[in-house]
Amino acid sequence: MSQYFQAEGQVLWNPASRVAELFFRTGEALAPTVDLPTGIDPMVADEYEIDLDAFTGFVDALVRRYLSSSHAILRSLLEGFAATAIVMVQRAGRQVPALDDVPVPDQRDISVGPAGIAPPGDAARLRALAEEHARAMPV
Repeated sequence: MSQYFQAEGQVLWNPASRVAELFFRTGEALAPTVDLPTGIDPMVADEYEIDLDAFTGFVDALVRRYLSSSHAILRSLLEGFAATAIVMVQRAGRQVPALDDVPVPDQRDISVGPAGIAPPGDAARLRALAEEHARAMPV
């Protein structure tokens, strides 16, 4: 059994049911982190409808938060969802501007260890993970 994530009649991803539900719920859990709605409507008849404008803005904000944070655990919690969502945005013919912007350090998420402040998120790492996810995401 599988579910569809679609926008404007285009299927962006067709994962197994449990994976789809986890992705949807993870998005809902992350939404308060960036104070934006996900743009993903609850499932109806095995389909999640996506508002592309809202979803692209949400994904861009999550990526921006990831790239601006020096907190390794926060980045780890964000990166799997973000990489998958980046693939969906790109499949819809949209871009994630934060991937090309210079990140501004976010003072809320600073992690200081024995070597000082940890480095911020890495756009190249996130892009590579998105490419890996794309190969594993059926449409």
